[in-house]
Amino acid sequence: MAKFESDGGTGDPSHGEDDQVKVDIDSLISSIESMMSQNLIMSDKCCIFRVPPILRRHSERAYIPYAFSIGPWHRNHPLMQSTEKIKLKYLKHLLSREPKSGVTMKELFESTREIEKEARSYYAGPIDVGVEDFVKLLVIDGCFLIELFRKDRYFDLREEDDPIFNMSCMLQYLYHDLILVENQIPWLVLELLFNKTTATNSEQSTQAKEGEPKKKTTLAHLALQFFANIFTSNPPNTDTPYDGTKHLLDLLRNWLVKSSGKDEDVETGWAPIPSATDLVDARIELKVSDSEHRSILDIKFKNGSLEMPSLLI
Repeated sequence: MAKFESDGGTGDPSHGEDDQVKVDIDSLISSIESMMSQNLIMSDKCCIFRVPPILRRHSERAYIPYAFSIGPWHRNHPLMQSTEKIKLKYLKHLLSREPKSGVTMKELFESTREIEKEARSYYAGPIDVGVEDFVKLLVIDGCFLIELFRKDRYFDLREEDDPIFNMSCMLQYLYHDLILVENQIPWLVLELLFNKTTATNSEQSTQAKEGEPKKKTTLAHLALQFFANIFTSNPPNTDTPYDGTKHLLDLLRNWLVKSSGKDEDVETGWAPIPSATDLVDARIELKVSDSEHRSILDIKFKNGSLEMPSLLI
């Protein structure tokens, strides 16, 4: 083992106390090599990020849930503890409807355990939660969201003492909390739990127009319906596939920016648009486009008017 150390009989007195310091070179090298042996490349599935400090410094509260923690990063916040019982109540109610399909809590946990590593890779940054606790967290939070979306769509699933739909403030908390970037769980977990618990539910198909086949209601459809009224007056476009969704916030983002026009009509490249004041000074009229437009990117310039969709938040 290589060491540099002082020799009381021959050391240079000008070094003073520094002569007493021992430097273990081999230990330093071993430490650095151990650090370099770790996976230094971010997973290509990584999509759930921490809000950078440069944004948080202006308003820390803007990035913290009001009442409902989804995922691992805010689970220990004191404000979130009171709603954990609501999640368990929803999980219990969901399982109480599933005897006919044969799905059990054990099956939900075992299935989620199989994708635990993949789900963990969606998070940028360490998750200080063991495998068992992480799986438990995913099942409880995932089933809560699925049950929430189902109860929002199907009134008959709501219990008389439902703590969310009987208190309007709870829904307002959820509309806020579920779109926070740090408050997400991977979509593949939600899809897994949704498919496992779909067998006996009425979302298997939706009522179609006369003469048309019934369409299977997807998890994306239920989720978008839940958020439809807080973002825009237009109903969600359920005819558009949302393949490759990463998490709930990603689904909402794709819904808002997905163009209703054809791809060949969209020119490549972006150019800065002057401010509204400059446009008005140039005698450009600003108009709200008709309700057929479903994307916030559906902006058209026609006959001296700039037409754009409205966005209610």
